[in-house]
Amino acid sequence: MSTRQHRLTVDDVNGAWAIIPTPAITTAEDWRTEDSVDYDEVAKAVEGLISSGVDAIMSQGTFGEGATLTWEEKKKMMEVMVETAAGRVPIFVGVTTMNTRETIHQLKFARDIGADGAMVGLPMWQQIDVPGAVRFYKDITDAVPEMAICVYANPEAFKFDFPTPFWAQVADIPQIITCKYINIAQLHVHTLVSRKKIRFLALETDHADAAKMDPDFHTAFWTPLACTGPELTIYWRDSIKEAVKTGDWSIPDAIYPQIMQTLAHIFPPGGFSEFSRYNIQLDKARINAAGWMKAGPCRPPYISAPENYIEGAIKAGKGWAELNKKLIETGSL
Repeated sequence: MSTRQHRLTVDDVNGAWAIIPTPAITTAEDWRTEDSVDYDEVAKAVEGLISSGVDAIMSQGTFGEGATLTWEEKKKMMEVMVETAAGRVPIFVGVTTMNTRETIHQLKFARDIGADGAMVGLPMWQQIDVPGAVRFYKDITDAVPEMAICVYANPEAFKFDFPTPFWAQVADIPQIITCKYINIAQLHVHTLVSRKKIRFLALETDHADAAKMDPDFHTAFWTPLACTGPELTIYWRDSIKEAVKTGDWSIPDAIYPQIMQTLAHIFPPGGFSEFSRYNIQLDKARINAAGWMKAGPCRPPYISAPENYIEGAIKAGKGWAELNKKLIETGSL
């Protein structure tokens, strides 16, 4: 269990917040498999990420296959993550479900085993409106006030645009301290309306732009890339931190095009919207190809994807691994 005695606050959200897939055993694609999780690989990944220097770990979101895990699998994975971390970094587990009561049920379990917080998306059976979305987060935090919350703001997954009025209202919920965020174009205005009560986690590749926008506040990012070799993620984090301090952005500016050239392969024609149709399959292919972590196969029903999309994801994973290897061997890019 976590040794942390107090609920985390926005001031505790800094650095690289790694998000991991749920490692799967070889038979995970078969619906007959009752326990599909490779728990040894869960522990290995958590230990490896912490040893590399990440600042927090999140799990069981979209490419974490939270929608295709059984509750028994989710519970055991949560326990392994919390036990392995042993309070060294915050552990935020995924408790997104199709309704408020089930989310609260899972959130209470996460609290009781010592997780530090939860990444929570909206129920998506109906396309919810702003009052309904705000009410959802108020209800779950009223029910489990001890837990810090990361809003999982994925508009494709949850059929909700997370507009400005939403952020203005949920900022008044003290348990909501951070957000897994995608739309950097709206980052400045959402930071303003939330009155800096929520630390928006920009995507790793957007972190430099966010830090240039407000270096004192945009001090954290979420990373799906650390699982393909965390050394590069940590180097990126630290180079930006140093650039903020010195004003010299030459190193981040040199790293960025190399990273983007590699990652361009993972996005199919149609951009993020098309990527979101297959992101579980593509992210797992990327991670498996890089070789740092064994993500394993996907779980039904989200198994297939166009062959050329998978090929692009594999190129992205191998490209990141090559950059990571170069960094380890030479100390720079």
